[in-house]
Amino acid sequence: MTLNNIELNSTLLREMYRNSLVEVGDKTHRKVLTELPPIEVIKKKDPEHEWKYLGEFKKNILMIVRYPTVTYLPDEQLNFLTSILAACKLSLGDVAIVNILNAPPAFYKDAMEKFRSTTTILFGITPQEFEMPVNFPEFQVQRFNNCTFLHTPGLESLEADKVLKSKLWVCLRRMFSLS
Repeated sequence: MTLNNIELNSTLLREMYRNSLVEVGDKTHRKVLTELPPIEVIKKKDPEHEWKYLGEFKKNILMIVRYPTVTYLPDEQLNFLTSILAACKLSLGDVAIVNILNAPPAFYKDAMEKFRSTTTILFGITPQEFEMPVNFPEFQVQRFNNCTFLHTPGLESLEADKVLKSKLWVCLRRMFSLS
């Protein structure tokens, strides 16, 4: 990104131009906007950068993954994740799975604004990479900003390692109140 192509999100624009945004019609008529138009008017509509997710998000559970070669995640990892969800008495209808590499160029703040999830699990992505304002270790269930977060190794690592899988299960039992 160059200095000539900086994209500002709507929240930042609203803060920067809270009382100084000027609407210019013709040269004889200018008015200072005291109230900004709705965010949708300010946001640039770009179908290439819309939020794409797998699932129906019925229970406000957001799962973030990172796979460069597929839209959501590879079939093997999807099967493994589906079995994890089933063990938690959940299904794909309850969650939204977002491949961060196929999402808009935004992370924590915009994802939370878009989804307003109550539970967010980062598979193979650290809180720093997700640009969260807090940091916490793997397998630590972390409450922050009205959401429960967890970050773990990638799904491939979890599937291949029984110790990692058991650590994940302990966290999921706590997060979803499973016995």
